Amino acid sequence: MKKQFFALVMSLVLLGGSVMAAELNQPFAKGEINPYGKFFTGTTHLNMLVTRDDVFNSSIGNVTFDAGARTNWHKHSGGQILLVTAGEGRYQEKGKEIQILKKGDVVKIPPNAEHWHGAAPNSEFAHISIEPNIPNNETTWLEPVTDKEYK
Repeated sequence: MKKQFFALVMSLVLLGGSVMAAELNQPFAKGEINPYGKFFTGTTHLNMLVTRDDVFNSSIGNVTFDAGARTNWHKHSGGQILLVTAGEGRYQEKGKEIQILKKGDVVKIPPNAEHWHGAAPNSEFAHISIEPNIPNNETTWLEPVTDKEYK
C-alpha cells in the first residue's frame, strides 16, 4: 500500500501537476469572484448576463457556488427566479423544508420571502438568478445560514 501511494505521489511530482476536479459543466462562464461575497458562506463567482436597465426591467446573473457555499438568509421585494444549470444545490424558505435542486429545476421565490440557496455539501452548483420587477426590487441581506440550518 505504501508503494502504491508513493508511486502516485511521484507520478504527480514528475508530471508537474496536481489532481484537479473537472470544471463544472454549465452553459455560461463562471465569472469573477462574487463582489457580494460578504453575504455568502464559502466561495462563489458571479457573471452578470443582463444588468439593471429601464428597457428589460430585470437583472440576470450566473452564480457559481463551490461545494458547501451558500447565500445568507435574504429577501427580494420584487421576488426572484432561479434556473438551475449545473451541479446539485439547496433552497429553503424560512419555516419550510430544504429542497434539493438539480439541473433543469426552476424556483419561483415570492416577493419578500426570506430564503437562502447554495451548493450541496459535496457538489459545485450553478444557477441563473433573475430579479424581476426592477427598479422596485431591492435585496435585503440578513444573517448567515448556520451549519445546523444548512445540514
